[in-house]
Amino acid sequence: MRSAMAIRRILTAQEPILRERAKKVSNFDASLHRLLDDMLETMRDAPGVGLAANQVGVPLQVAVIEIENRITELVNPQIVKSTGEQLDWEGCLSIPGYVAEVARDAKVTVKARNRRGREFRVTGDELFARALQHEIDHLNGVLYLDHLDATDELVRVSEAADEVGEEAAAGI
Repeated sequence: MRSAMAIRRILTAQEPILRERAKKVSNFDASLHRLLDDMLETMRDAPGVGLAANQVGVPLQVAVIEIENRITELVNPQIVKSTGEQLDWEGCLSIPGYVAEVARDAKVTVKARNRRGREFRVTGDELFARALQHEIDHLNGVLYLDHLDATDELVRVSEAADEVGEEAAAGI
């Protein structure tokens, strides 16, 4: 019998755990499965398109992404290839109410493990590439603010509503 998923509290940018490098996962057990399930539920409730484990106070290299009803669970993810550049609006569930234009690689390939420990690779472009990079940054203690030249590049979501896509406003 599967236990009910829980919505966890999303930490905000001033929390020190968001600036620490998350630890590699070595146990692919029921507690990892519960964490992944809770993270998906938390991300959907927020709402957002991506969430890293340290954003819910768990310092493990675990992230979830859901774009166009496609769920991607990443354990110990690592970017192995990247090409091109894209500039687009980006938000973050740990920095609610703000967005900024952030330059990211246009296409990335990520090597990761699934919830059972099996290695896989996934390639993404556009929003999916952005989300992969954003979540892997989180796991390395990096916030999208670190890609900005100055914090005055941040824009309140209410002020940018016409220019910002729904995903950016929701947060990655």
